[in-house]
Amino acid sequence: MPSMKAIKRRIASVGTTKKIMRAMGMVAAAKLQKDRERLEAARPFAAEARRMLGILPDDAMDHAFVRPRKVRSSAYIVITSNRGLCGSYNSNLVYEALGHMDAVGSEKIITIGLKGREHLKRYHKNIIRSFGDVLETAFYEDAAGIGAYLAALYRAGEVDEAYIAYNAFESALKQVPRVDKLLPLGTESGAITFSREMRHEPTLHAYLDHAVPIYLSATIYAAMVESITGEQAARMISMDGATQNATDIIDKLGSAYNRKRQAAITQEISEVVNSASVVK
Repeated sequence: MPSMKAIKRRIASVGTTKKIMRAMGMVAAAKLQKDRERLEAARPFAAEARRMLGILPDDAMDHAFVRPRKVRSSAYIVITSNRGLCGSYNSNLVYEALGHMDAVGSEKIITIGLKGREHLKRYHKNIIRSFGDVLETAFYEDAAGIGAYLAALYRAGEVDEAYIAYNAFESALKQVPRVDKLLPLGTESGAITFSREMRHEPTLHAYLDHAVPIYLSATIYAAMVESITGEQAARMISMDGATQNATDIIDKLGSAYNRKRQAAITQEISEVVNSASVVK
């Protein structure tokens, strides 16, 4: 059994860790409030971008972003966090993405966040590009650059379909891993219907060439903000749990210290009584 001195050192060490966990939880809570405000603005923007492509003329099927292809290679944008200490937030998302990917291994993966890159490297996945620093700011320009890169891959025929994997924020206690289809446009990417009455100026192809990059940028940006918000919520809950665990450990160590001290006091009293008996 450890000595009283060792128990006191352990209590002090756990107490320091508890303070750090509590501070990290408070920081995450403050960031969560700020990120939720950004999310409330990003969601309508992404929804409106999808609505722009909700109804298309019949001849839109001839456009490269709409026409289905024989799938030989798929692109995946996987959004995770740059840091840990957020429970199973990253691992749940990676497992969801891996379950969606083709077992043949013909995927080309774009990672946003360092943790996703680390996880997918363990599975020897083909990571063609990584963006680790964009989550620190998550500007729309960053999402537009990633969307342009994805569109270029698709136009060049290097990939035949594209998906985005991210954690959708539902509440502070619930983040749901999702894999949504981005390209080609169709019923899977957001209830697109075809109408013979639709007309676009100057031409349909010019409209799609302009609208699809906006749709990709808005969708990627909203997914990034969803992920950042979910990350802060997951970290806040994880730090709250760690703080409570530290409190429980300190209580148990305190009880052990008190028992040890009581035993020492009892032993000293017994020695004094025995000594007095011998003297008499």
